[in-house]
Amino acid sequence: MRVRILTLFPEMFDALKSSVVGRASRSGLVEIETVDIRSFTRDKRHKADDYAFGGGPGLVMYAQPVIDAMEYASRPPFDPASGRRVSLSPRGSVLTQRVVERLARYDNLALLCGHYEGIDQRALDACVDEEISIGDYILTGGEPAAIVLVDAVSRLVPGVLGSSESARDESFSDAGLLEYPQYTHPRVVNGAAVPDVLIGGNHAAIAAWKREQSLRITLERRPDLLERAGLTDKEKGLVALWRQEQRA
Repeated sequence: MRVRILTLFPEMFDALKSSVVGRASRSGLVEIETVDIRSFTRDKRHKADDYAFGGGPGLVMYAQPVIDAMEYASRPPFDPASGRRVSLSPRGSVLTQRVVERLARYDNLALLCGHYEGIDQRALDACVDEEISIGDYILTGGEPAAIVLVDAVSRLVPGVLGSSESARDESFSDAGLLEYPQYTHPRVVNGAAVPDVLIGGNHAAIAAWKREQSLRITLERRPDLLERAGLTDKEKGLVALWRQEQRA
């Protein structure tokens, strides 16, 4: 996968040089390139923003540098026909695991990071396929959101994670439930022991325990996810019983 990130602050993406994404980049599984929008401005003072027409606080990024930067970012080997151009914006649709899975199927992603009060709408109309938000809160710019998106998508690129099952078993994946608790050595820490079922060797019992724990945690923390989790009749009965216990 190729990812090109359009930003006024390329140095913010040094974080992507470490950990799993960094290894994926060094191995060639994910190619990440930053494009400095400011270098495309035609302003003699290298300004990339100005006050908004109609008034209002803050500055708005010029359309022309963004359009030219996106044209540059769309050059080969980046292929817009097999890619997606995304603007990170608080007014975009919310990033979920389903959206991450959809974006991971593209060969090329171009991520546009807004800053200040936003980007001239004419640039968005000309060179963006969709706007995405990472949550219902405001950041100073789209750079942290782009880092989140790149991290989430990169993990789904084949070969990036050590096990093909790692992403499947995580929160929001597969059945859409939150992930069950995890344990490692030693078996006892400060008097708290690993549940016996996990060390008994009964794989069917372990799978059932994991599923039940996922259901319980999802009910406690994100009950809205249960509505589309595809529960069996038995699981629906368990959830109903736990809800009665909560009310009691």
